[in-house]
Amino acid sequence: MPQDVTPITTAPALASLAGLFADETRAACLLALLDGRAWTAGELARHAGVAASTASEHLGKLVAGGLLAEERQGRHRYVRLADAGIAQLVEDLAAHAAPGAPARPRTLRQSSAGSAMARGRTCYDHLAGRLGITVTGAMTERGLLRQDTGFALTDDGLAWFGDLGIELVRAGRRPPARGCLDWTERKPHLAGVAGAALCRHALDAGWCARIGSQRAVKVTPAGARAFAAHLGVTDL
Repeated sequence: MPQDVTPITTAPALASLAGLFADETRAACLLALLDGRAWTAGELARHAGVAASTASEHLGKLVAGGLLAEERQGRHRYVRLADAGIAQLVEDLAAHAAPGAPARPRTLRQSSAGSAMARGRTCYDHLAGRLGITVTGAMTERGLLRQDTGFALTDDGLAWFGDLGIELVRAGRRPPARGCLDWTERKPHLAGVAGAALCRHALDAGWCARIGSQRAVKVTPAGARAFAAHLGVTDL
């Protein structure tokens, strides 16, 4: 009789990983860190609406569990998502956790913030929301990106990045392109090395600008012209 020890060895690890997500404060911190930046414990405490000591305790568990990486600069402690794989896991879980209509915002501020996030935001290090979906769709329609057998850049797509001066640097096992399920649009947007490079270029070149301290971004007038010129998109 063949022996299969996989369930024995992986079940505790899977349960332990799931337990790290099974707390509202830790979930709030993980979602906030999808902006790709490092946050202090105090900033995350204010974001989650808990005491600094409570946030510190939860962050310690997330660091110990491998979901967060910790950096210290002087007397300040910063944390960020451990890597792009963890960001993908958080975004995928968020998408599966909200399969229906989003909860109705309780305040005007929440409504405005939610609308801005839905229009355009960063998902760790790539573009998401309607902006990300529109850009992904335009790239596919122009033959720069294929989605029929998974996400893959075409030869024209590689040339397109080169013409814009955007370098695609492979790092580790991260794929050149992959689809990431958008939790507001319910469609995949471009992630991977190409998605990260395009987002970085859009921010550095002033095509997009961050809104406040959250993940929301908006297309600038220069960006509107650039997206129209390079992708034929005019409804951003």
